[in-house]
Amino acid sequence: MRTMTLGASHLTVPVVGVGCMRLNRLSVTEARQFLHRALELGANFFDHADVYGGGACEALFAEALEMTPRMRETVIIQSKCGLAPGQYDFSYEHILEAVDGSLRRLKTEYLDVLLLHRPDPLVEPEAVARAFDVLERAGKVRYFGVSNHKPAQIDLLRKFVRQPLWVNQLQLSIAHASMIAQGLAVNMLTDAAIDRDGSVLDYCRLHDITIQPWSPFQFGFFAGSFVDHPDFPELNQVLREVANQHGVNTTTIAIAWLLRHPARMQPIIGTMNLDRLAASVRASEVTISRDEWYRIYRAAGYPVP
Repeated sequence: MRTMTLGASHLTVPVVGVGCMRLNRLSVTEARQFLHRALELGANFFDHADVYGGGACEALFAEALEMTPRMRETVIIQSKCGLAPGQYDFSYEHILEAVDGSLRRLKTEYLDVLLLHRPDPLVEPEAVARAFDVLERAGKVRYFGVSNHKPAQIDLLRKFVRQPLWVNQLQLSIAHASMIAQGLAVNMLTDAAIDRDGSVLDYCRLHDITIQPWSPFQFGFFAGSFVDHPDFPELNQVLREVANQHGVNTTTIAIAWLLRHPARMQPIIGTMNLDRLAASVRASEVTISRDEWYRIYRAAGYPVP
């Protein structure tokens, strides 16, 4: 699979990452088959969180791969922390405890990447900075980032955190693309012009922060996949037409649409389906045209002024 660097760091990653939130829906045998197939396809970047399955997804990942030092060298592991039951917790103690728990379940001595899961309104950035320093000095985390953060929230952290923040994981798909749409509706009195995220797309590009689109097939907040959904007839018709032009399926084009954006995004796919996994990875070999990108964008219901 085609690769890229994460932000302006020295970490080389595949352009499509594998999300492990649903991994615990599989048996050990099924998980082993799925993970090894991902590795065969070059999709060796795996996204976790300490809360996925209450930690079961991380533990199953290590068990299914039979994590050894040699296996650890072949995979890139990202995990997230800070999301606690009914609240968020970016305290110094919680971050350190959460990372230690992830390392124990994943049977590894380090995370390649650690993200803060969602903004904590009670965050004390000085405490985050202390935790990051401890984790980096101990060799437990190599690279850092955030998830679902607005520019001002990132700037608040960056004022105190010494390590660069190379990632911002955000919900983005063809059917959930307000961060793109608002950029086309500047100075207009329409819903599309509403700035809901502080122009986070442009901010991340300016600061060499890789956007990792999560739920790249979803509409709403886990409302379902727009691919072949009856509520999106025009979008699916255009996706099929573009897919036929490239000799692939609509799943591939849905990811290729994100990869076509010059922000150099790294979509994180959450499927546990082997066929959809392969179709998503194939998107790294497909470059849709500017005309095709806009056709898909308009078919999703976004106006071009």
